[in-house]
Amino acid sequence: QAHPAPKQPPVKSPQKMPKVLVYSLEKYDEKYLVPGLHASIGADNVRTVRVPLSKDTTDLAKGYDAVCLFVNDVCNAEVLKLLAESGVKLILLRNAGFNNVDVNAAATLGLSVRRVPAYSPNAVAEFAVGLLLTTVRKINKAYNRVREHNFSISGLEGFDIHGKVIGIVGTGNIGKITAKILNGFGPSRLIGYDEYPAEDMKAMGMEYVTREELFREADIISMHVPLLPSTYHIINKAAIALMKPGVVIINTSRGALVETAAAVEGLDQRIIGGLAMDVYENESSYFFKDCSDQIMDDVAFSRLLTYPNVIITGHQAFLTREALQTIATTTVQNIKDFTDGVDTPNIVKPQGHI
Repeated sequence: QAHPAPKQPPVKSPQKMPKVLVYSLEKYDEKYLVPGLHASIGADNVRTVRVPLSKDTTDLAKGYDAVCLFVNDVCNAEVLKLLAESGVKLILLRNAGFNNVDVNAAATLGLSVRRVPAYSPNAVAEFAVGLLLTTVRKINKAYNRVREHNFSISGLEGFDIHGKVIGIVGTGNIGKITAKILNGFGPSRLIGYDEYPAEDMKAMGMEYVTREELFREADIISMHVPLLPSTYHIINKAAIALMKPGVVIINTSRGALVETAAAVEGLDQRIIGGLAMDVYENESSYFFKDCSDQIMDDVAFSRLLTYPNVIITGHQAFLTREALQTIATTTVQNIKDFTDGVDTPNIVKPQGHI
């Protein structure tokens, strides 16, 4: 007796790959991010542009399902509305911070926002410590002298990090790693401020204190909090007035944590003994661009650059091979999860933001 042929499973139609527009493309994106996108969704579904996202460049997104953004792309309510009208459904952030995105407006418009929450906390933490050492030991000045065959060490006096009070503002992934590294220098106290104290930091010997006490007691302050309404200008005139004369401040997080006018005043009053920042509150006009042939209109920024005890770098703390690979891999996964309807921790939920 002939047996009936087994039923074949229904043939699934191939899933339509989303079309992605990458804004603010840099050379390193071409090496890491773009090949990952090509391999995942096909080169025909990927377009890259070097211009940043703004209300004037939203028309480029017509016909695309997703846009991929970086830290200084403007993604406010007006821009999001234009993107939604163009058919965009997904905002891909190739960074952890989301202060440049109006998350509430995105939710109202039905747009999903997904980020890369921890591309390389080690990269940023290590860079923060590098900035600290450069500032304290005047390595940048020594380097420039020797290049001009000036081997004098006069004026290059620094101080030991060992035995100092080190304050960590924010003990998330990056803050924790920074604290662990700096703890190796043998501080007299390692103090921290965070609304949610971490038990592993307490076990390491960190003493959690109020924000005001940290500002009063620390010889070195390293900033590792996101930019939120509660942290906007956390370093302001009142905060600096609490600090020890000669305090060293390191900021590798977000520029607007530091009120520039207050920092300038603190430097003039000799309260701030050293300031090293990889970010600046109005950086979008300059960072990630070659402005060497331009007159700088930002008077406050120009003033900062004149101080011998200030070091500013152009938002490069994240820039390691490992971090770039993680950004690419996570962004590709965020696209897949969105397409498959998967809910992940990388989704940015509506909340208070700037």
